[in-house]
Amino acid sequence: MPLLSSKAMSLGSTAPDFEVTFICNHCPFVVHLKKDIVKLANDYTPRGLAIAAISSNSAVTYPQDGPDFMAEDARKFEYTFPYLYDETQEVARAYGAVCTPEFYLFKKNGNQPFELAYHGQFDDSRPNNNKPITGSDLRQALDCVLSDQPINFAPKPSVGCSIKWHPSENV
Repeated sequence: MPLLSSKAMSLGSTAPDFEVTFICNHCPFVVHLKKDIVKLANDYTPRGLAIAAISSNSAVTYPQDGPDFMAEDARKFEYTFPYLYDETQEVARAYGAVCTPEFYLFKKNGNQPFELAYHGQFDDSRPNNNKPITGSDLRQALDCVLSDQPINFAPKPSVGCSIKWHPSENV
C-alpha cells in the first residue's frame, strides 16, 4: 500500500488491532516525538498492529500541515504507516480529537465491533521538560491489547497543540 496517497482508507480492515494518531507537521509536541512514533510503529507493526496517522489541521491557516508538506515529512522521518489528510476535519470531529499528538488504540474481539481500548498520551515527555521519550503509556496499552489483557491503568490525556480548525468552523 502506498504510504503517500490520495485514496480513501478503511481502518481496521487488515489487522485486529489498530492505532490512530492525530499529528501534524508543525506542532512542537509532535516534532518532539516523531522519531519515537516511527520507532514504536517499527516495534509493533510486526506484532500485528495497524497504524495510521492523521493530520486534521486546516491547510488554509497552517499550510505547512497540508498534504504536500505531509508527504515531505513522511519521507524525511521514514514513516512506515499511512499519513492521511483529513481535509474536511470530519474524522477529527468523529473521534473527538482536540490536539496533536493524540493517540487512540482500538481492539476487536471476534465479530464484535471495534472498541476503544486506549485514548491518551505517548508518555510524560514534553519539549524541554528533560524527561526521556519512552512511549511508556502507549506501549503499556499496546502490550495489554496485543496480549488480550485488560488495560489496568488510567490513561493520561494527551498534551499538545490544539487542532487548527478551518477559519469558518472554529470549534
